[in-house]
Amino acid sequence: MIPTFTTVEARLELTSKWAARYGLDARMVCAVIEQESNWNAGAVRFEPAFLAHYIAALNLPLLQSLDRSTSWGLMQIMGQVAIENGFTGNLPDLRDPDTGVDFGCRKLQKCFQVHGADEAGLLAYNGGGNPDYGKQVLARISHYPEG
Repeated sequence: MIPTFTTVEARLELTSKWAARYGLDARMVCAVIEQESNWNAGAVRFEPAFLAHYIAALNLPLLQSLDRSTSWGLMQIMGQVAIENGFTGNLPDLRDPDTGVDFGCRKLQKCFQVHGADEAGLLAYNGGGNPDYGKQVLARISHYPEG
């Protein structure tokens, strides 16, 4: 059974431990999750452009290619990105909230280190397909109280 996070308190409880581990603001992590999956831990989305641009050249078996080209869970972390950040399990396991937020925060931390903890870093997290992504995430931070 996939857990639900219907209260702000439950959302902050989940994100606070991972945000602290990676030096991130828990409210920012909540805002990314809200933008990416609207708090649906079971969310999955196949990304055909990701397959074409990044995965096809790896010449992997079809199922591996599809899983690596899919975004998983609360933070919609791409399978291939999770692998590049040390994930060694079955990619559908990224729907587990703790696992998905752990690996999502790893990626977010790297994006912020390279691009800044602002709209540019958020755009890098999203892969750049939506030029308004950073603004949209930042607008969601106000949904979560400062702690």
